Amino acid sequence: MGRTTDALVALAREVSDGSHRREMDMILTAGERVSMALLAMAIRDRGCEAISLTGSQAGIITTTDHNRAQIIEVRPVRVFEALEEGSIVIVGGFAGVSTDKEVTTLGRGGSDTTAIALAGALEASTCDIFSDVEGVYTADPRVVSDARPIDTLEHGEILKMGLRGARVLAPEAIDYARRHGITLRARSTFTDGRGTVITSSPQPGIGRATAVSSDRNVVAAWFRGPRNEVDRFLGGLEARGIERKDLRLDEDATGAVTGSVLLDTRNSPDAAARAAELGAPLPHLEVASDLGTVTVVGAGLAEQERCWSIARSALADLGVCARSLTGSPWGITGLLPRARLDDVVRSWHGAFPGLG
Repeated sequence: MGRTTDALVALAREVSDGSHRREMDMILTAGERVSMALLAMAIRDRGCEAISLTGSQAGIITTTDHNRAQIIEVRPVRVFEALEEGSIVIVGGFAGVSTDKEVTTLGRGGSDTTAIALAGALEASTCDIFSDVEGVYTADPRVVSDARPIDTLEHGEILKMGLRGARVLAPEAIDYARRHGITLRARSTFTDGRGTVITSSPQPGIGRATAVSSDRNVVAAWFRGPRNEVDRFLGGLEARGIERKDLRLDEDATGAVTGSVLLDTRNSPDAAARAAELGAPLPHLEVASDLGTVTVVGAGLAEQERCWSIARSALADLGVCARSLTGSPWGITGLLPRARLDDVVRSWHGAFPGLG
């Protein structure tokens, strides 16, 4: 069932431009309902009691934002009742019901968020998330052959990895776990290994590199114009459901705004065209679809000059010119030619102590 969501999105786009966000939520939740009902049937046929519940039946209350709702609270009355009756409870992930009683979805990775929110509501101290990998790795093993599993991560570290393109838990799910003090374990469905433990406890060795992540699903835009035109440009992107990150704005005394932004193309493949269209009235707009990001993740890395030196030297050895290098509390990110992202991932993974 893994490709069901993509198939449903493609089906919707055969008849519409995908802008009907409420109806898209109605379509997308169909895949979860099919999966959970089939699983309940299979379990019952093997002699165990089981019941499937939608997100709304399980009491998952969300904001009113279709396609990207946030969980406000969980009221798991029916979950408790079913557990007390001895049933295995299967909750459809990725969806809930809004405060105005509409079906909503939580966006990509919403099933992780559902599981963690339920863990919090059920007062569980730990939530295990199973997938087809043995845990979180220091880099994508398909890119870096000697990437290794990580035993323990802090919520902030894996959140940065997820935001920077790593195939790990959904950033929204990690943030929910961080805010509610839930320990996570990323484990394999097919082996009995411990996996990666993700906790709020500070890790020893501040300033250590823990992983390298890359993201090629971005469009970069640079712009300049009057404040009202920039606001209209950014508001138009948001109205079309185009997610953004790394927004930077500088305003001078005359009210002119200069800025840059990265647009996420995973759910908005037409982000570049939309940005060009919406930004046409601006005096200056540059949209680049041939760039991506590489991030070396680690708390405190950006505070150490030696880490910047390692990153710059590795790029120089590769002959790669970064459009920008920026720091955050959780790492250093380069905006780089998309065609060279894998080369940079391998180079930084080998260059930073503790990774290679």
